[in-house]
Amino acid sequence: MSLDPRPLEAIDAALADAEAAGWVTVRLDLAGVRSKAALMRRCGDALRVPGWFGGNWDALADALIDLSWLPAGAEASDAPGRLVAVTGWREFARSRAGEWETFTEVLESAVEFWRDGGGAPLVVLLGGADPSGGTVRGGE
Repeated sequence: MSLDPRPLEAIDAALADAEAAGWVTVRLDLAGVRSKAALMRRCGDALRVPGWFGGNWDALADALIDLSWLPAGAEASDAPGRLVAVTGWREFARSRAGEWETFTEVLESAVEFWRDGGGAPLVVLLGGADPSGGTVRGGE
């Protein structure tokens, strides 16, 4: 996962390139998300998780490492990779620093799982470079 935010134009290009290469792509727009519950709903909708998704950190982590619920052609064995582009996250990161930290840890763990497991990669990018040069971790 890249904790270095990218300009939105670069995110759009990465999504287009990944789609053209046959990757599964997801844009996770967090604009207007102000609570953990809203974050989980937005994740569930964007990722199209199955009905068992419990809307908590463990369920999100499970959904990101067990991708058997993805539609045919999108499973780890079929797609060359998966790209999740997180946009509109800055307000949530600033106002809910602890939950943002946990969210990024869940994403990083999923990226590591797929990298270490030798399967098709999971890549997570943050869109929306901060012109102030502030860091992302903890919403600082």
